[in-house]
Amino acid sequence: MASVYFAPARIKKWKYADSMPGKLDLLLREIGLSGYFDKDEWVAVKTHFGSEGSHRVVRPVFLRKVVDALKGIDANPFVTDTVRIKGLDYLEVANQNGINSLSVGVPVVLADGLYGNDNIMVKAGEILGEVAIASLIHDVPAMVVCSHIKGHIQAGYAGAIKNIAMGGVSSSHRHCGWKYGRGAMHTIGEGRLLWDEEKCALCLQCEEICPLGVIKFENEVFGYNEDDCWRCGRCTRVCSEDALTLPGDDERFMKSLAEAAKAVLRTFKPNKVIYINFLTEIQPECDCMPAADVPVIQDQGILMSDDIVAIEQASIDILLKAKPLPQSAAIAHGKQGRQSKDILFGLSRKPYRIQIEEAMRLGLGSRDYELIEI
Repeated sequence: MASVYFAPARIKKWKYADSMPGKLDLLLREIGLSGYFDKDEWVAVKTHFGSEGSHRVVRPVFLRKVVDALKGIDANPFVTDTVRIKGLDYLEVANQNGINSLSVGVPVVLADGLYGNDNIMVKAGEILGEVAIASLIHDVPAMVVCSHIKGHIQAGYAGAIKNIAMGGVSSSHRHCGWKYGRGAMHTIGEGRLLWDEEKCALCLQCEEICPLGVIKFENEVFGYNEDDCWRCGRCTRVCSEDALTLPGDDERFMKSLAEAAKAVLRTFKPNKVIYINFLTEIQPECDCMPAADVPVIQDQGILMSDDIVAIEQASIDILLKAKPLPQSAAIAHGKQGRQSKDILFGLSRKPYRIQIEEAMRLGLGSRDYELIEI
């Protein structure tokens, strides 16, 4: 049975030790970082930098606490993420969201280079075959995975598994294109965008949101550069008329997340990765979108474990006990007859628990855990 440490968000006393940063300090002491990381060892602090307009990421104050705790055992940490838009633009997004070398106290770097092509091919499994893992994550000996828990249009639930499955894999491969990047998980197949002219309102949101600028409308006809497209799916997400679609299969997608996560974790020796899930500002969509909606669930707290399956299961169990927040998307969907006791499922209708079940089947951890509240 895995151990999952939990610090609830509610405070009982008006003092630093009872604050969220103070509780994170305690969690980092409780787990015993020196049992995982060695003196002078490089440790990647993997997070998500967010997007311009999407600001509900893991806050810099929490990343700084992780960094300082690692420095306290004489490790050499740095903060990183993989490219989701052009590299220099993504570093500026991180800076706008408060994540920079001054705020976190260490370098903030891109794991797969300025163009997202700095990666190494690694065998994955029967669904993906091979994936292009960011070279920095492939080569670094240790990692702390800091995940912002939230909803997701395709994954339903986005936590630690998605953070390393999609966040540890590049968007594309220099020579092989999207088929070995995270686009392969998004589409599972050829992945060609399909446009329904009759449904299209010509709002051009798809063109505006494309991170690579490959979508163009000429004479009111949709077109895109198929070879350069990352298959990120953002264009389909913002299409209010369902005029754009990407092929996919929910079950295979969930399983592919677990498969990619295993491929990433196989590049590390045992006991070299720990996970911190931040159940805070739980919005209905991914941090890569151009806006952040109001939270659908009240802040629940912080979880920490060395078992990725256990921490994901514990996070979900906590969310299932929560109530939807007023004036949020959870309530709006409820008025349309879609509300569920499982709030994230009610928002997306995606069978997100499959990713945790598949991760356990692949041997990444156990769904049985002991919750240790501090």
